Amino acid sequence: MVRLATSAAKERRCLSDGPQVSICPALAAAMKLIPYEQVDDTPFTLRSEDLLRTRGTPWRAQRNGVGLDEMDYGEVVYRFQEGGRLEEITLQAEVVTLGNVAVPFATLAAFVRAQDPDAFERAGFVVSPRFGLAFDPAEPFWVTALARHCIREWEAL
Repeated sequence: MVRLATSAAKERRCLSDGPQVSICPALAAAMKLIPYEQVDDTPFTLRSEDLLRTRGTPWRAQRNGVGLDEMDYGEVVYRFQEGGRLEEITLQAEVVTLGNVAVPFATLAAFVRAQDPDAFERAGFVVSPRFGLAFDPAEPFWVTALARHCIREWEAL
């Protein structure tokens, strides 16, 4: 189930959902997550005005149904509170990297359920307090990284 695979950059464990061992490819569609701190190069301390300054005008900007300001750049969606505090980052991730563990989207639900005893489901989403993420297993490959205080909101749904 787990195989150590060496790459030029670093060693990662890659999980598969069966007896076969799989190697996670180094794909552009990957999310490197430090729970509650950072997604790829974006820290959760990012403010909406900083995002606009660095990335420019989003493809679409709107207030969503739960009152968050969305900035949609196509490949990634940022959601902020009205005051500019970052709440969520959603992007397509064929692989989610947590430390040195690379988890393919296809096995992410099983991985979360096995590794996070506090994981729960809401509105079709698997939510992981340990890893600070939410995703709908039926909607590949969208994964949402959450700010720590967002878990209470998900629990309340």
